[in-house]
Amino acid sequence: MSPPIVMPAKPSALKAHFSKSKPIIGVVHLRSLPGAPRYEGEPMREIIAAAIRDVHTLVDGGIDGIMIENASDMPFSRPEHIGFETVAALSAICQEVRNAVSNPIGITCVANGAIAGLAVAKAVGARWVRVNQWVNAYVANEGFLNGPAAEALRYRAQIGAKDVSIFADVHVKFGAHAITADRSITEQATDAEWFDADVLIATGTRTGSPTQPEEVGEVRAGTNLPVIVGSGLSPEQVPSLMAVADGAIVGQWLKVDSRWWNPVDPRRVERLMNAVEKART
Repeated sequence: MSPPIVMPAKPSALKAHFSKSKPIIGVVHLRSLPGAPRYEGEPMREIIAAAIRDVHTLVDGGIDGIMIENASDMPFSRPEHIGFETVAALSAICQEVRNAVSNPIGITCVANGAIAGLAVAKAVGARWVRVNQWVNAYVANEGFLNGPAAEALRYRAQIGAKDVSIFADVHVKFGAHAITADRSITEQATDAEWFDADVLIATGTRTGSPTQPEEVGEVRAGTNLPVIVGSGLSPEQVPSLMAVADGAIVGQWLKVDSRWWNPVDPRRVERLMNAVEKART
């Protein structure tokens, strides 16, 4: 197999968004939003209050950026789930977060929800959209011109949202959450760059399999873009992963008892960031 054609380097989106090198982005998992499949009527004020508590815990502990995600039913995960209520609710929450802290924020969605994610990000001043399966599920299966990723790129140009970066997942574990066709990890990274991603995320599977340093290297071999770790980072893994990655996104490990649905644990944030500061020096 011939080596992938790596595109020339472009200005780093990480440096544009973060003042520190190797930034750490903490995930705020929202409760189910109005209009989304699992919403059961919780008042918006309670959803927002829970999100803001987690935001302050992350920021007070030294986390550099905030990524907002509704993991209970993944808004923007399927076209039929993208309703006006859900978009409005996410927009309101993002605005409250921006009012609460000065750290840069981003939004998580998947590729066939990228247009809605970009629209919300542009409206509220979010700096990036993390697009799960930006390449894996669509490029290999639907082609460049007609797939949802290409539609999202056209939309980004139409609304003048080039300043909203695309953080694109490159799944380094093969499985149910990583639709990879016959593409190697390195080829996926090249595909993501051709699809105008700005940052690549070396991430595992939905089971939380941690990314390994050698897998980060396989992603790097296919791109000149910044590469960050998207799953499995813990204080024990910080030295090896931060030595080869440009930053990391951390979610589950930071929660009480390491469970997605629990609040952020300030003691875990402190442990992680102590390890990160040692790695940065």
